[in-house]
Amino acid sequence: MPDQRTVTDMFRLDDRVAVVTGASSGLGVAFAQGLAEAGADLVLAARRVDRLADTARLVEAAGRRALVVEADVADPESCTRVVALAMEEYGRVDVLVNNAGIGTAVPATREAPEQFRQVIDVNLNGCYWMAQACGRVMQPGSSIINISSVLGLTTAGLPQAAYASSKAGLIGLTRDLAQQWTGRKGIRVNAIAPGFFASEMTEQYPPGYLESQQQRIPAGRKGDPAELAAAVVFLASDAGGYVTGQTLAVDGGMTIT
Repeated sequence: MPDQRTVTDMFRLDDRVAVVTGASSGLGVAFAQGLAEAGADLVLAARRVDRLADTARLVEAAGRRALVVEADVADPESCTRVVALAMEEYGRVDVLVNNAGIGTAVPATREAPEQFRQVIDVNLNGCYWMAQACGRVMQPGSSIINISSVLGLTTAGLPQAAYASSKAGLIGLTRDLAQQWTGRKGIRVNAIAPGFFASEMTEQYPPGYLESQQQRIPAGRKGDPAELAAAVVFLASDAGGYVTGQTLAVDGGMTIT
C-alpha cells in the first residue's frame, strides 16, 4: 500500500529513542529539545551530569521522557554503559547524535602531544565508540548523526589543528560507517557541519573574532541553534530516509565563499 503519511508526518519521531552526547550545554541542549518536540524519548549523556537535569526538564516539558547518564565518550566502556542503560530503560535505540566535543586553539609548534590526543580521543574516537555501541543494538530504520564542523571542510583563521583534524576525520568515518551499515543493517549515517552557532566554544573565541569571520558568511549572521536542531530532526527522521553518507553544512553559506 502507498505511504499515507504527509510530508509533515515524516518528520515525526514518535515512540523512538534518541541518544544525545554532550547534552549538558549549548548545541546538545538544542538537539535534545528539538528531538523531544518531534516526539522522541531521550537518553542524555555527558560528563557534567549535574547540568543534565536542566536539559531533562526541557525534554519533559515537551511531553517526553529523559534518562540522564554520566558518560565520558573517550572511554569505550562508558559508551557501552550508555547504550546498556538505554536498552534497560527503553528497550531500543533509534537515533544517535554524536555531539560531545572539545576544542583547542594552540599554535602547531607549541601544541603538546597530550593536547592533540585528547581532542582526537573525544571528538573522533568517542564518536566511533558511541556509534559502535549503538550499531550493535539499532534496528533497520535507525539513524546516526555525527556533529562535525565547517572546520572539517575549511579553515577559519585560528590555529586549530587538533580540532580541524578530528572533525575532518569524523566526515571520513561517517562515509565509511554509512557504506558498512546502510545496506547491511539499515542504519543511515550522516554528518552535520555547523558553522558559527552560539556555544561554549564560541564564548572562548578572542574578542572580535566572530565579527571578523562574519564577512565570510553570505547569510550575514550566526546561526540559531534551533536551525541546527531542525537539521538533526530531518536526518533522524523518515524525512531523511534516502540520505546516508552525507555531510550537510549548516553554515549560512560559509563553505561556498
